[in-house]
Amino acid sequence: MESTAKLYSLSLRETKTYLFATLFIAGNIILPQVAHLVPGGGLAWLPIYFFTLIAAYKYGIRVGLLTAVLSPLVNSVLFGMPVPAMLPAILVKSSLLALAASYFAYKAQKVSLLAILAAIVSYQVIGTAIEWAIVGGTFNAVITDFTFGFPGLLVQLFAGYFVLRAISKL
Repeated sequence: MESTAKLYSLSLRETKTYLFATLFIAGNIILPQVAHLVPGGGLAWLPIYFFTLIAAYKYGIRVGLLTAVLSPLVNSVLFGMPVPAMLPAILVKSSLLALAASYFAYKAQKVSLLAILAAIVSYQVIGTAIEWAIVGGTFNAVITDFTFGFPGLLVQLFAGYFVLRAISKL
């Protein structure tokens, strides 16, 4: 289940970097609003991370990090979600996803289900440990992305793979 793809590493000097980041940030604003129409939809579907995965995997670390950092901040300012208290943990996880997705895309040099899975597992495991250090609390409270958010992780993996395959030649 792999496909050759055009993968990019856009620089901060290119207009395309900001254009693509803006498009993915918009996706990360719209998708959470749709997910939050269902009670608990944000926790279950983890929508704030989806377009960060696509951005970083397809267009590299710079587009990924712009999307990872600005999406939660804009969502929080405009809609109050994520709540400011959760922003540090979400920003860490989102940034880790951008780093992991761009790294595994670079290593795979193609759209690979295994590379996407590695990115998701990496950001979740490392991010959960950091979240526990930041937020504290019980272990069960910080593993909600693995328990309650499992459907969202599957969406990231499979829908992410299919979206990346669909745009792989662009």
